Amino acid sequence: MLIAANTLTQFVTVLFTSAGVTAENSAIVASHLVDANLKGHDSHGVGMIPHYIRNLLAKSMSPNAEIKVLKDNGAILLIDGCAGFGQVVGAQATKLALERVKDTGIVCVGLRNAHHLGRIGSYGEQCGNAGYVSIHFVNEVGHAPQVSPWGGRGRRMSTNPFCCVVPRPGTTPIVLDMATSAMARGRVRMAHMKDEPVADGALVDSEGLPTTDARVMFEAPFGALSPFGQHKGYGLALMCELLGGALVGHWTAQTEGRPNNTIINNMLMFVIDPDAFGGRAAFDAEAAAMIEYLRSTSPAKGFDKVRVPGERGLESSAARSAAGVPIDDNSWAGILRAARHVGLSQEKVAQLTGSPKFA
Repeated sequence: MLIAANTLTQFVTVLFTSAGVTAENSAIVASHLVDANLKGHDSHGVGMIPHYIRNLLAKSMSPNAEIKVLKDNGAILLIDGCAGFGQVVGAQATKLALERVKDTGIVCVGLRNAHHLGRIGSYGEQCGNAGYVSIHFVNEVGHAPQVSPWGGRGRRMSTNPFCCVVPRPGTTPIVLDMATSAMARGRVRMAHMKDEPVADGALVDSEGLPTTDARVMFEAPFGALSPFGQHKGYGLALMCELLGGALVGHWTAQTEGRPNNTIINNMLMFVIDPDAFGGRAAFDAEAAAMIEYLRSTSPAKGFDKVRVPGERGLESSAARSAAGVPIDDNSWAGILRAARHVGLSQEKVAQLTGSPKFA
């Protein structure tokens, strides 16, 4: 199905307020999720709603929690997300970093114990749009690992995102936002929902052999996601585990006593003012020249042009804003079940979305 972004945002907002989330937090989460869908990151979009509602009803998250500053050493902040909505506490931590970096030139923020942060690029974009560089290392706990280490067949880590954003004056920032696995687990979930194969090299089966069958992530005997780029993605995933998890001080994938049956992210974030180094004007000029240099090459066969990281998301957002957000039938059925669980009537859902039936 296709649904207009503003209609979808309104529906998701009402869904969360029906679950007892404040109107402000509901709007923040809804906007974040729909923006992920608009940018083509369906794995981090509204398809996450059933997981959020399950954790909310199980009280393994605190939907109206706010951040708590545990340590403040000027340029270094340690923040507890208090198991609050990641989209809410992540934005609060980023706002605090942006306020602080004006004085310190560089800020290092450790955000621990946040519920699923969603699309990490969103926080990077907040920094980039304000004129700052940002770097993010994220790990994920609260459920069984899904990614095998390079050279192993068993699951030992999660998809551990890495993000780096560079501002550009007068236009959108460069946004590198990626899972350290060959594919985000959410993308495997989407393939499973659609009964489609995944790309070669993304999964191994229970014997450690390559497979394109998404069922190995959801049905026994279980397989695993592979790291991207073999040993390179594995190494970066480990750094996310150690910096996002161990250094920030709250759980790595192997920690006994870590939360279970939920989604918890820990993030180490650096925010940097270009003026603290060689100066903003020189940095902006060099970055612009480098991008122009990259674009000066002729496109390879099968490509229409050379893009910089984040550009495809902008193209997707423009197209989906005009045509509507696509949601597969299985994902939509899960969202409607979540709506039913929080007491939204069939009539109210139809009024908000035009969808006449619950799943």
